[in-house]
Amino acid sequence: MEHGKGAKHQEIRMLNRKTLDITGVSNVDSFDNEEFLLVTECGYLAVRGQNLHMKNLSLEQGLVSIEGTVHSLVYLDGAGTGKSKSLLGKLFK
Repeated sequence: MEHGKGAKHQEIRMLNRKTLDITGVSNVDSFDNEEFLLVTECGYLAVRGQNLHMKNLSLEQGLVSIEGTVHSLVYLDGAGTGKSKSLLGKLFK
């Protein structure tokens, strides 16, 4: 990972798979009670789980807090050249 000027910074804090605080969030693309799709400084992040809901959202601070039962955290834009195609392909599997 790149350090110094222009380095990406993101912090993910989870407590007992029930509460999740994520920094470095620039946008929330979509969300429902089973999945949140976040645009972060480190790429698209899908948070999947059960009974998920947004506890706090501050795009000015880049902070999202999610409550519910967290099953997975997955970065979606790692492999493909077409980010949106890869993203849609993974969402509709």
